Amino acid sequence: MELTLIQKIAVSALPIIFAITVHEAAHGYAAKYFGDLTAERMGRITLNPIKHIDLIGTILLPAMTLMLGGVLFGWAKPVPVNFANLRNPKKDMLWVAAAGPASNFVMAIFWALILSFSESMSATTAQFIGHMSWVGISINLILMVLNLLPLPPLDGGRIAVSILPTDLAMKLAQVERYGFIILIVLLFTGVLGAIISPIINFFAQIILSIFA
Repeated sequence: MELTLIQKIAVSALPIIFAITVHEAAHGYAAKYFGDLTAERMGRITLNPIKHIDLIGTILLPAMTLMLGGVLFGWAKPVPVNFANLRNPKKDMLWVAAAGPASNFVMAIFWALILSFSESMSATTAQFIGHMSWVGISINLILMVLNLLPLPPLDGGRIAVSILPTDLAMKLAQVERYGFIILIVLLFTGVLGAIISPIINFFAQIILSIFA
């Protein structure tokens, strides 16, 4: 059944906010584990979505992409991490950066399990929970794959900086000032969707075949 815009927002709000909130909190937990307490001191290691919501990235842009179709897209206020405070900054940067996408992978599995349980519910409830689960799987896989692109300031860019030789890492890090602009251009030209959609579909098929 085709959902109205209001229905789409109703079933999408919780999984989108949850996905973005846990993603950012995971960075904060990982940073604390490896020695940086910046996020903790600023009250950002929390699952309270109010602490992480960005008006444009968490609310307006996801709503726009729901209305227009295409890749469901959004972000939260980044959790502050002072990489210089990490016990081994270049090495530990990888784990702090990877924590966010890893949390999204776990949440995608969580929503796949919810989807499988929804089949035993009443028809109306199953339809509502089913749509919500599909959004949960989709947004988490989108965030995972998107953030693993090797483009600073995305998590994949931080991971690449961590593992590349120092000279190449410094050159890649300099791209960060333009990274957001590059990302927006790729999104609105359709290139971003063409790059990440096959990867998202690959992971979705694996998760659904095992857990749903």
